[in-house]
Amino acid sequence: MNRVLARNLRTSVCGTRILQRTCSTVVTHDVSTSCSNESNALNNSTDDGPQHDIAIVGGGMVGIALAASLASKPLTKHLNVAIIDNNPLLGRRNIIEKGHQPDPRVSTVTPATISFLKDIGAWKYIEQQRHAYFDKMQVWDYTGLGYTRYNANDVHQDVLGCVVENKVLQSSQLSCVQESDLQKTVYPARLNAMDMLPSSSLTGLGEVPSTTDLFMRGRLAKLELSDGNRVYAKLVVGADGSKSRVRELAGIKTTGWNYSQNAIICTVEHTAENYTAWQRFLPNGPIALLPIGDKFSNIVWTMDPKEASDRKLMNEDDFIKAVNDALDSGYGPNPETTSSRDSLSWLTGDATISAKERFETPPKVVKLSSERMMFPLSLRHAKDYVSKRVALVGDSAHTVHPLAGQGVNLGFADACALSKAIAEGIALGTDIGEANLLKRYEAERKPANIAMMAVLDGIQKMYSLDFGPLNALRAAAFHGAHYISPLKKRIISYASGEQSLPLFS
Repeated sequence: MNRVLARNLRTSVCGTRILQRTCSTVVTHDVSTSCSNESNALNNSTDDGPQHDIAIVGGGMVGIALAASLASKPLTKHLNVAIIDNNPLLGRRNIIEKGHQPDPRVSTVTPATISFLKDIGAWKYIEQQRHAYFDKMQVWDYTGLGYTRYNANDVHQDVLGCVVENKVLQSSQLSCVQESDLQKTVYPARLNAMDMLPSSSLTGLGEVPSTTDLFMRGRLAKLELSDGNRVYAKLVVGADGSKSRVRELAGIKTTGWNYSQNAIICTVEHTAENYTAWQRFLPNGPIALLPIGDKFSNIVWTMDPKEASDRKLMNEDDFIKAVNDALDSGYGPNPETTSSRDSLSWLTGDATISAKERFETPPKVVKLSSERMMFPLSLRHAKDYVSKRVALVGDSAHTVHPLAGQGVNLGFADACALSKAIAEGIALGTDIGEANLLKRYEAERKPANIAMMAVLDGIQKMYSLDFGPLNALRAAAFHGAHYISPLKKRIISYASGEQSLPLFS
């Protein structure tokens, strides 16, 4: 089934073509920890603007992850990097205050992402802030016909993942960049325009050609910023989200669709700490309860837009009651461990149920601890991830349904792969903005991203209908995932980011 989904999505993603084209003083904020560590951007400045090796447009989690990954590699740690983002937090040394209230915007990072964050040196900072590992996950639906429980020891791991507030992820990676040898300059502005010219010979230039000469011969991209500044770079990276200005200016097409769903996210509190990730599929979409530490959990509740508006506006007591109903026996019965197994005994045989595999009810929510935020859901995919002197990472290249929390993990994998391709180009003496080099990054990431998008879109569509035969099929899928050990291990490995191929390849 997942092969079909991947094939269909690939056809849709690659087949549909929607064109989305639509004398200053340099003022920068150096994020270096020492005033003596001047950026080479200033040394290379001309009257026309400073020159950088790489300009990262977007200083969010994935953009900063790319900068931190470059800073961690011997071949790239001395590069001259511009970060273009008007978020004032990027100019601060510490963006998280001690004892801060939990933020509703969180990410579930997989073991593969944790390894990446350790490699770039960010994980040690994350461990100093609030975070929550989980070693168990339970998934079930409102029909009461089936459920599955995953345990880290099923695949000989200590954890299945970790939930971290987005601002903790961003701050921790920013600390790595600030303490590195990377020559970094933050431009607190938005990207207004981008221009680049076809390549031509450098014949006739002096030994040290000017920035303007390099631009005129297609060796640099020129970026016009909202504050009037102009900067140049060999490579421009779009890390500026689903409405990417870089993608638009590069003329890269996208395809996709909007889901008729919105998601509400918020932080809630329990009487005791939660160590399990819970997800229940309801008639209008899934609700997830994710531990974030200190007796707090995060809610991600998907539903139709009108219901989402109603839930966002209802008073706190009614909202807490609605959440507890959605996570317990509201909408339908909870699965009965014995009877539900017996109803599909043809699939499971005589498998015995251990205590760790029995269905459990999630902990009760007692308090709302943050504002409720609401956002629409969509699937979008860029036809190309790269063009000459341009590369897209994260949501600029792809957006997915949040039901499995995979979006940011795909983005971090993009950052890792692109920094590796840049390092390989430097080792070979290649221009890091050349499309042939950047295509290596695209070749690595596009198939993996399309496969995950197909899986998530297929799951979303499978659970969007309430139909008797389909309900039975879903129950069979739950039981197969619960009792068939090789399948269970494959699912956990794929969701953990340790296996890049589709589930049933």
